[in-house]
Amino acid sequence: MVEVETPLLGGTANRGLVVRVRDTVRRPLRGNSEAIHALLRHLEDVGFEGAPTILGIDGQGREVLSYLPGETVTPPYPAWSMTDAALDSVAALLREYHQAVAGFRPDDFSWSEPVPPAYVEDIVSHNDPNLDNIVFRDGIAVALIDFDLAGPGSVLWDVATAIRLWGPLRPAADIHDARRGRTFARFRRFADSYGLSEADRLRLVEAAADNHVWCMDYVRRGAEAGHPWFHQRWTTGEAALTQRTNHWFTAHADALHHALLA
Repeated sequence: MVEVETPLLGGTANRGLVVRVRDTVRRPLRGNSEAIHALLRHLEDVGFEGAPTILGIDGQGREVLSYLPGETVTPPYPAWSMTDAALDSVAALLREYHQAVAGFRPDDFSWSEPVPPAYVEDIVSHNDPNLDNIVFRDGIAVALIDFDLAGPGSVLWDVATAIRLWGPLRPAADIHDARRGRTFARFRRFADSYGLSEADRLRLVEAAADNHVWCMDYVRRGAEAGHPWFHQRWTTGEAALTQRTNHWFTAHADALHHALLA
């Protein structure tokens, strides 16, 4: 019997290549798949339910993961996804992931995209908790997906990534949803909801700015290498937005610090 494959939306690097088959997800293997599979097995072993389970490799050489029912946040963003309750639940999920991954040792594996050395501490961070990489049920974040960029990092780096995307931290004119005008309040709220340490709060603004540079460099290199979706994204506005956002971080660093520490 031919299995029905339903394409799953979202993402850039694997766009059009990720499908659902019954209660499984099939995705292309990558150079870091061994590392990611070991990470997912660790999360399963410690009882963390907020990530897919690795089930094996199918006959087409694709990894087979458990399908996690729920919704991811893709444009046009639904109203519930822009609420403080949704934001709080993302912070809680990220904290639970960090607690679950704490005992995993990454040294024997190859990872795909190293984070800046200043942000490599003692955990494997997800490194891409984007809006479409978190599964929600009833408006509450319940699972992380797409661990392609996971690797040695830190709590600080993951929190900086998450709040940069979920704040979002960018010029107000480039925010076209209900979050516009609430950037600083959401920035503070996420750090509070996560329970970020005082030491990490002092570094969070710099980390978020550095994360933006790191992420956009990844997109730029993908575009230059000829990846069609990265090329489309970079040449249809992302390059200009990157420059505007870099300037925004510089111009608003003091205001971000004040919002976080006042």
